[in-house]
Amino acid sequence: MTLSSGFSGTPRFGTPPLAVTLKRGCIAESVHRVHAVVCDGRGRVLMSAGEAGLETFIRSALKPFQALPFLSSGAAAAMEAGDRGVAISCGSHSGSHAHAREAFKLLWNAELEASHLQCPVPSGAESPLQHNCSGKHAAFLATSRKMAWPLDTYLQSDHPLQVEVNRRVAELLGLPAAELVAARDDCGAPTLRLQLAQMALLYAHLGASRHAELEQISRAMLAHPELVAGDGRFDTELMRRSHGQVLSKGGAEGIQCLSRVGEGLGVAIKVEDGSRRAKQAVALHLLRQLEWMTPLGLEELEDQVLIVNPGVNLEVEGSLKFQQS
Repeated sequence: MTLSSGFSGTPRFGTPPLAVTLKRGCIAESVHRVHAVVCDGRGRVLMSAGEAGLETFIRSALKPFQALPFLSSGAAAAMEAGDRGVAISCGSHSGSHAHAREAFKLLWNAELEASHLQCPVPSGAESPLQHNCSGKHAAFLATSRKMAWPLDTYLQSDHPLQVEVNRRVAELLGLPAAELVAARDDCGAPTLRLQLAQMALLYAHLGASRHAELEQISRAMLAHPELVAGDGRFDTELMRRSHGQVLSKGGAEGIQCLSRVGEGLGVAIKVEDGSRRAKQAVALHLLRQLEWMTPLGLEELEDQVLIVNPGVNLEVEGSLKFQQS
């Protein structure tokens, strides 16, 4: 079954949402409600907790798919971007000098300047190259230069680049591009409002190795996880410890997506209140349930994520439930 904008594979709260509780000592202080879903590459909801059809913005978890025109246009090959260039185009990086340098390389090889970037200059920074989305924007610009598309309007929803991004995403979801709902993300680029199950389907495709360009993107992210986020950051450290088995890409407001490489399975997570700590705790909880990572790798990450402060811990209650046929 392929998903459409009218997807109704799981009734609202057909399975209980997960709960992440912050405990100070043994006393609960805060609780986050979390929805999660596992899909295969045919769009079938295999397991869920909460509402698989929940609609929300995918935010920066869209980036690997926004990089598709960078590859399909021939821009990445023409400028010899390599895996590092592809990885930074998918990244929500920490704005380090190394990250800014990789984004600048994309611009330099396309004969562009940092002044062409329309992502904001972060507070306290000197250049838009230090913005966490600079790699994505640099790839947008390089693609536009290769295709002789306008550079000054590359973020507009009717720009040929953004139209192509939507076409490729709609193709993967098996629905008309006209049904996609877009809105401005904080960096100025469009992001999409999707069902949680549709996000999981996208990530099932990302790890399936059936699409040459998606395979190149997944390979780049796994080869250079430090460019996807940064040393000590969740996505980077998770991919490092997965031994090439799990792709991880988060988004703002409680979005986290995962992909089991080679198996065509995707996971999407949404925290109702947008909590970052809760989405990371749930991701580790589900990876343990799904047995996608070694216990040792998970324990190292759990020590970082679940222990907030001495005597303050996160606990996840609930689990994914199989869907009844």
